[in-house]
Amino acid sequence: MPTALFGRAAELARIDAMLAAARTGRSGALVLRGEAGIGKTALLEHAAAAGLPTVRGAGIESEAELPFAALHLLVRGADLGALPPRQRAALDGAFGLAEHDPADRMLIGLAVLSLLAEEAADGPLLCLVDDAHWLDRATAETLLFAARRLDAEGVALIFATRAGEHDFPAPGLPELPVGALPPEAAATLLDAGHTGLSPTVRYRALVESAGNPLALLELPALLAAETEGAAPEQPLPQRLRRAFQGQVARLPAATRTLLLVAAAADTAELGTVLRAAAALGAGPAELAPAERAGLVRTGTAGVVFRHPLLRSAVYRSAPLPERLAAHRALADAATGPENADIRAWHLAAAATGPDEAVAAALEETAERARRRSGYHGAVAAYERAAALSVDDAARARRLVPAAETAAEAGLLDLARRSAERAAAVATPEQATLARLDVVRGLAEFGAGRPAAAHRLLLGAAAASEPARAARILIQAVHPAWYLGDAELTAVADAFAGLALPEVDPVAPIAGYMLPALRGTRTTDLRDAAAAARRHGAESPRDLVQLCGAGLVVGQDAQVAELAAELIAECREQGRIALLPPLLFFLAEAELFGGNRAEAAVAAAEGLRIAVDAGLGQWVSQHHAFRAYLAALAGDERECAAAVAAATAVGGVRAPGGTWAEAAQGLLELGLGRVAGALHRLTALTAGPVRHHVAAARALPDVVEAAVRLGEPERAGDAVERLAEWARRGGQPWVAALEQRCRALLTGDERYFRAALESGARPLEQARTRLLYGEWLRRAKRKTEARAQLEPAAETFERAGAAPWAARARTELAAIGGGASTPAAPGPLARLTPQELQIVRLAARGLSNRDIAAQLFLSPRTVGHHLYKAYPKLGVAARGELAGLPLEPG
Repeated sequence: MPTALFGRAAELARIDAMLAAARTGRSGALVLRGEAGIGKTALLEHAAAAGLPTVRGAGIESEAELPFAALHLLVRGADLGALPPRQRAALDGAFGLAEHDPADRMLIGLAVLSLLAEEAADGPLLCLVDDAHWLDRATAETLLFAARRLDAEGVALIFATRAGEHDFPAPGLPELPVGALPPEAAATLLDAGHTGLSPTVRYRALVESAGNPLALLELPALLAAETEGAAPEQPLPQRLRRAFQGQVARLPAATRTLLLVAAAADTAELGTVLRAAAALGAGPAELAPAERAGLVRTGTAGVVFRHPLLRSAVYRSAPLPERLAAHRALADAATGPENADIRAWHLAAAATGPDEAVAAALEETAERARRRSGYHGAVAAYERAAALSVDDAARARRLVPAAETAAEAGLLDLARRSAERAAAVATPEQATLARLDVVRGLAEFGAGRPAAAHRLLLGAAAASEPARAARILIQAVHPAWYLGDAELTAVADAFAGLALPEVDPVAPIAGYMLPALRGTRTTDLRDAAAAARRHGAESPRDLVQLCGAGLVVGQDAQVAELAAELIAECREQGRIALLPPLLFFLAEAELFGGNRAEAAVAAAEGLRIAVDAGLGQWVSQHHAFRAYLAALAGDERECAAAVAAATAVGGVRAPGGTWAEAAQGLLELGLGRVAGALHRLTALTAGPVRHHVAAARALPDVVEAAVRLGEPERAGDAVERLAEWARRGGQPWVAALEQRCRALLTGDERYFRAALESGARPLEQARTRLLYGEWLRRAKRKTEARAQLEPAAETFERAGAAPWAARARTELAAIGGGASTPAAPGPLARLTPQELQIVRLAARGLSNRDIAAQLFLSPRTVGHHLYKAYPKLGVAARGELAGLPLEPG
């Protein structure tokens, strides 16, 4: 065993198991996290020695603000021509190889997933990423998205990152903490690396290294030179740097100059380093002493230091004038337009005060990064440009897009700080201040403060010209939604006060949302969407909110149709970030229409994408909707787990809190715990979010629970609210719910009959039949009761609504004469939502590659799910799928 791996049996076993899984076609990702020098790189080398084809990458400190710099190094040998066209275009744009509009960052991650899967087509692939804490954020997000989507490609992806410094958060990925060596292993390593140590030095090395392998190898020389018995006066990383500095100090001055340039550059471009060093009087021959001392090696990867702390020691020990000179020389050596960004950053590092020329160069770097979807790098460049600006006007001009770009990237804390700094130096122009208020409003909402967000967005809209104000107000609807009727009315009033030209793309959207917010009759959703498109609205982005508004007024079928269209556009355009909200709206519309299986398919995909993309709001919403589906099925354990996931951050105030409450109320009602159901549902439908879609749809449940509890007076105004909704929206199915509730409250059979004639959806029709059948059985009209209960039971069983089906079967058994046997679940019921999606697309003739592009998976994963689905469906080959009843209807 290599000496650096003494005491690492558990870590090696974990890595070896991962590599073994990759050999069988199973993918996996792992994050090694530990302090500097703890042996993370040695573990990566152990993985590399296993013999799998390997691609490698690493974070580079000097390139941490250059978007996709590390990604470019990682995939530089890959065949981009194998990618689907949109993925290829996204990656070309990210690398600056072609001019494209900014691509969805997740589409770039999908392109990387496709490249890794292609590399693994003929066997397992190992991908190693060292120093992940220095990855530029664009690369980090891209690789994390790809890592979360790995499944059946045979790819093992291992990150190594330093703990606690320049953090590399990787939520959702398994982690392996790499800690100190056990005492016995530490002593073995020390003795293997050093002979002839005095007992005092050996003892101090063991104590002061604290089990850190790098310290065990590097500290003894420093300790031997120190005063016998001197106590350590610095933390371990600083002492290691001091040990390295001692080794560097013994080198010739010209060699130290060349190492300083290499440390400042930290790049694989050896030619740039040598040109810059030559300008400072150090030629290539000066590397030899450092190579002989084992401090660096050179090759295709440039000048590589033995350890990152050595590079840090070289850079930090140099006097400031020498560091500034090194950066100026590197800027001069970075010639050509392809090096414009790195040149700008070296000029910034060499600046000692405001410098408008350097600030302008960094501003251009920021704009290029923004066009390439490198939002983190763009923000950093804008902010550094602002710091180097010579006056407040220029500083504000650069801080405003910094704040807006940070908000666009979801970096809400950074967006807020940039906006506050810009506001402090900005001229009191209303338009500029309004832009900053929009950023602050979005940041407040993201931080869970909807009241502050509502105030800021309304103020920004009031200070903006009508077209921009309308777009701000559409954003303001969301926080108002979580506050109450008064806030929604305020947004509606602001909409009403706008003088929008009829040809403005937002005018039809505002024209639809205004009556929806006011609770009055609105136009048809499809007409509003068509008008917005004719006027130039960007589809799908500008039309997403129409789906939410359509559900408010009850145009569920229209929402399902529009959401499906927009989802198809997102798939075609690679707009992955828009899919979680659209899939959520589609799931709601499908469930309300009685298509529980379709709702589950949409919600499952929405949740997967939201989790992989780190979209916390939609993770919460989809988990809450998953809880509602579990409640309908009577699955108490699944419902509780989904509610916990939905409300993990924010509790009932979490984005999914309302749906989670509705789910728990429905579960209680389905399981016959009527008092608990009424308590939950009354609080939901009478509280500040009573206008919420989930709350409005729970009104019939409130009435049913109150009547079954024998306390109909507790139904409150639920029936009148349903009646108002029916009058306002003109939806027959809402009128049917109103009639059902009146039947429960009055016992008047005419209302049951009217409800069944009003065109309710299948599930709601079945619930009406169940309640009517129970009423008929109590009236001893058994034949009529059976005529209602049998179709109700069959509908519930097809929908997987187990508690309701059981209730209907119990009523049938009470009638006597035998109850029909529940239908056996069909083969589709055995498929997971993702398997159902995949087999449907395969049955339509799409290839694995085409399916992968639509569902943002790898072709190997698609094939894996198909082969899992075949035996469940009783087929042996793809060609047999076309004859199966796979489509809804």
